[in-house]
Amino acid sequence: MKKNVGRNDDVGGVISNGDSCVCDVVRAIADAQDNVVEIGCDVSCARSIQDLVSPARGNGLDTVPFILYDKKGKPFKGFGTEVSDGRFECFSSFIFRVTEVDDEDCCAVLELLVFDNDDTTCGDPCEQLDNEKIKDLQRTGICITVDLDCFCAITCLPAVSVL
Repeated sequence: MKKNVGRNDDVGGVISNGDSCVCDVVRAIADAQDNVVEIGCDVSCARSIQDLVSPARGNGLDTVPFILYDKKGKPFKGFGTEVSDGRFECFSSFIFRVTEVDDEDCCAVLELLVFDNDDTTCGDPCEQLDNEKIKDLQRTGICITVDLDCFCAITCLPAVSVL
């Protein structure tokens, strides 16, 4: 049975309605990115959201990249293509930037983020991230639409600038 009691989870002070914590976190990230308290964790969704919207920082951060996990605990890998010189070029990534969240059905449009020296994405998020430079993370312009209710966990990476 689902609890329908509000709670203040690690989503930057956002009150969850108890329906979907992943949806709530992604919605909070989208709100913070659109609007471009001390937190106990050094790396968390709340910390990344706070870093993104903190006016005192003035650091030009514009994105909270994140990784989603399915209901079996496996990292979600998104795929998409672009056309270059009349040919398809395929991209895959475990790292996303939210561009839009539909509040009615908790679907979101996510953009795939990749590192500029990546030819292919490895088998897990740590392989994709390990030893990469933050400044090399870039937007692909390739977006996918997902149902956020299909995910059970989210890992937020530190806020970055990718615009």
